[in-house]
Amino acid sequence: MSQYPWERPLGARPLDDRLTEFRVWSPRSEPKLILGSGRKPSGAVPLDHAGYGIYEVVAEAPPGTDYRYLIGNRRLPDPASRWQPQGLRGPSRVYAPSPPRAFTAKPLAEQVIYELHVGTFSAEGTFSGAIPHLPVLAELGVTAIEIMPVAEFPGARGWGYDGVYLSAAQSSYGGPGGLQQLIDAAHEAGLAVILDVVYNHVGASGNTALDLFGPYFTEKYETFWGRALNYDDAECDPVREWVLQSADGWVRDFGFDGLRLDAIHAIFDSSVEHIVEAVARRVHAVGRRKFVIAESGLNDPRVMRSHARGGYGCDAAWADDFHHALRTLITDEHDGYYAEFGRVGQLAKAFHRPHVHDGDYSEVRKRRFGAPADDIPPSRFVVFCQDHDQVGNRAFGDRLPPLARSLAAFCVLLSPFTPMLFMGEEYGEDAPFQFFSDHIDKRIADATRKGRRAEFAAFASFGQEVPDPQDLATFEASKLSRKVDPELAALYAELLRARRELADQEQGEIAFDEDERWLRVQRGAYELVCNFGAGELSLRRPEARMRLGTHPEVTLRRGRLTLPPLSGALLMAGGPKA
Repeated sequence: MSQYPWERPLGARPLDDRLTEFRVWSPRSEPKLILGSGRKPSGAVPLDHAGYGIYEVVAEAPPGTDYRYLIGNRRLPDPASRWQPQGLRGPSRVYAPSPPRAFTAKPLAEQVIYELHVGTFSAEGTFSGAIPHLPVLAELGVTAIEIMPVAEFPGARGWGYDGVYLSAAQSSYGGPGGLQQLIDAAHEAGLAVILDVVYNHVGASGNTALDLFGPYFTEKYETFWGRALNYDDAECDPVREWVLQSADGWVRDFGFDGLRLDAIHAIFDSSVEHIVEAVARRVHAVGRRKFVIAESGLNDPRVMRSHARGGYGCDAAWADDFHHALRTLITDEHDGYYAEFGRVGQLAKAFHRPHVHDGDYSEVRKRRFGAPADDIPPSRFVVFCQDHDQVGNRAFGDRLPPLARSLAAFCVLLSPFTPMLFMGEEYGEDAPFQFFSDHIDKRIADATRKGRRAEFAAFASFGQEVPDPQDLATFEASKLSRKVDPELAALYAELLRARRELADQEQGEIAFDEDERWLRVQRGAYELVCNFGAGELSLRRPEARMRLGTHPEVTLRRGRLTLPPLSGALLMAGGPKA
């Protein structure tokens, strides 16, 4: 028993094959429990008030029983639901997770992460549909899959960042049972599984329902996407616990090996223990090598510093600056937030630590931004050349141009950081990844369409012709075609093999030439050489031999390295080799 009743398990917890313990926080109205899927409230079960707005009861309800809470005259799902078989507006269902299989993830320094969206990763668009593709990823050298959010969201398709029921696996993907099958299959293939979770807001479709229970939101702050969750205002403790139980439940009960926390810069919390720090503490308490990876737009090393040093204790953080520095060199794009990137020296700085902005002045923000992160080991930064944001948040969801893909992969996979691939990039997928949704509220659907167009005001070249997120065709166009570019697929396989060779190689000198557009990065006995220019580059490397080149035209003959435009070479110490 905990000191406060909200610290006990929230939601529906099966005690055996007949009885379930129900517990809900509802300080605004005394709830009643309705068992079964009928609409008549005559079978309402009274609950005991345990104090602080917590109501609880043990009732005869075996796993698989549908239930709702009666609040006034409204029948509402459980805020801590684990299963919404009929979607957001349907009943909750009692779920008893099967014990997850034993699995220990590799250390972060050995991870190669693969981000995927369940709905577009396979033709079926389900958890089970993803399973046949996992062994191929493991054989390639991927060590972990990172699943975009699956907390129950509106409709049957979407990115998942507008989820409402934080602990319920999306019904259209196969629900919690299907999710457990996917995790078990991934572990069987030797792959860790990371879940993308959203704890900065919930989808607007759930605001009214949650409001009827209690103050899940605060008026003190506003996020980019809607009302801020109540982490530090009056009656915030049960809200914090609702989130924390969601986090440790995914890891403990479903067997996830880690969580990726979406946009923690949009979480507002002045508590003594920030909610991100609390999530990291709870996840790490579950078991060995359970990761917490933050998406932070702050370039703040405090996110990864230990609790003892005043940090949040996250294991890693996404590094957008590395992406921006790389993309602007290989595509020459300079709209929007790319405007202050595009110099080779910035990527050289990012190869040391990915905070290009580490306290200097940002022209886009019109202020100093970021902080140095030299005390953070390189493996604790996650880098990428494509991800759901940097592809899907383009007007048309287009991927990297074909001419840029090889050098981009070379820089990401041979960096000292933890690399992440976006589904399909490893074989040259050309299908776009567009922004799509299936909002069940017309007002929200219309606002999403308008907001999508407004988002690209800073990107002059995109104009206003943005695909309709609500159109089924937008979603269908984003499914992987699985048409393979054999040369690029072979390069990815070779780069991943080479990465394993570089694992113990310390990073050394980083040199560049802004005018000639080349970059050299020393990794122990190896050297990365990149040509970001539009013309052929010739450099003397008399003490080196070739390990690999991104293109057949990359050559090292008689001590002279020749690199065509947008290409790279991995060299080894040991003298010239024809």
